[in-house]
Amino acid sequence: MDVEELRRLPLFAGLEEQQLAELVRVGDERVFDTGDELWKEGQPADKWWVLLEGSIGLAKRVGKEESLVGAVSQPGQWAGGFAAWDPHGLCFATGRALERGRVLEVPAEELRRLGDEWFAFGVHFIRGLVDTVRRIESTARQREALVALGTLAAGLAHEINNPAAAATRAVDSLATTTQALVSSLIQLSTYGVSAEQFAEIDALHRAVRPAETGSGPLALADREDDLSTWLGGHGVEREWELAPVLAAAGVDTAWCDRLAVVLGPEALAAGIEWVAHSLAMQALLSEVKDATGRVSGLVAAVRSYSQLDRAAVQRIDVTEGLESTVVMLGYKLAGVSVERDFAGDLPMIEAIPGELNQVWTNLIDNAVDAMEGAGTLRLSAHVDDLGRIAVEVADTGPGMPPDVQARAFEPFYTTKDVGKGTGLGLDISRRIIEERHSGEMSIDSEPGRTVMRVTLPVLGELR
Repeated sequence: MDVEELRRLPLFAGLEEQQLAELVRVGDERVFDTGDELWKEGQPADKWWVLLEGSIGLAKRVGKEESLVGAVSQPGQWAGGFAAWDPHGLCFATGRALERGRVLEVPAEELRRLGDEWFAFGVHFIRGLVDTVRRIESTARQREALVALGTLAAGLAHEINNPAAAATRAVDSLATTTQALVSSLIQLSTYGVSAEQFAEIDALHRAVRPAETGSGPLALADREDDLSTWLGGHGVEREWELAPVLAAAGVDTAWCDRLAVVLGPEALAAGIEWVAHSLAMQALLSEVKDATGRVSGLVAAVRSYSQLDRAAVQRIDVTEGLESTVVMLGYKLAGVSVERDFAGDLPMIEAIPGELNQVWTNLIDNAVDAMEGAGTLRLSAHVDDLGRIAVEVADTGPGMPPDVQARAFEPFYTTKDVGKGTGLGLDISRRIIEERHSGEMSIDSEPGRTVMRVTLPVLGELR
């Protein structure tokens, strides 16, 4: 390494001969081989590295895995040195050599001294600008994350509360129904009902089919009236309680006539009660099963959405992430009609599903906000003419004016009211799609229709 080599780098254009010589004097040339670790994430950034030759990958740890987030591959690109302006500056990623090469390594304190001597005002201006932008972006990102987490948590709590409450009500009713069932069984035994009669009662009970209830609520109401009249005429007490249960299960008066033949007039009331409570218990157990299944489905959707128990990079079906996101945002979709158009032959792609789910969340949330909670949300996924996966999130909102479309992906730009948006959602989404997944993101909007389009390569290179 010498002055001539540094002069050829665009980074040092404009420096005088003695300044380049000073850089050579205070810096060291460091040679590295493929796989060498030059700096580590989280360690003090007390060195400034300028690439002279070769390539260095930037890896960041997410959970228990490392992901490649970028590379230093062009001579003159640099990394580190933050301690020159911030005593607590740390390396944001681990630098690991992708191929053999060399770097200029300058201690942070020397970099600060040279900056103050050569362009003091520029250093002062940059330091203030970096600190201000970093502080604003950090605060905005934290707020965006907290707001998103809070709304998702509230929505999930709302979604889980409904089936959980249904299961609780059913379990409470099961206790009462069980006691009544046992009581009716004891009554049957006091009338001396034989084993053969019990077998016939059980056969009639098993013959009841819910499909026999009729075609609608009017038919069900007529059946209840007929049963209530029949029960009252045969001396069965509390017919107003038993008739709805029997009617809902598919019992009719002809069935009751057959039971009366088996039991006779004395034991008939106890037999009717036993059958009714048995059917009620089956219905309550079905409610518990449906409710707990709903909770289990929500938990599975959360697991799919968060990807906490899976590898960072996976072979995925993009529709799975779209579906889990719809479940997570279900609390916002009460007045929205969701249409799906997913091609059946979608190939699997290699991606980071947790990050893609963040994109789907931002796009769907924006679409619902644009429609003000009422309209049609259309989700589609297909293979385009170039063999890429094309995902579209469309809404029937008022659309975006051209000036808004032109700035939609700018950081901190938002059309939402103060306190409702930070302007980072689409910026983050674009970075995830374009910089992390080698894809593309675009907007097609007109009054009454806005389409956010994401294209992802099937065999794209993750960054």
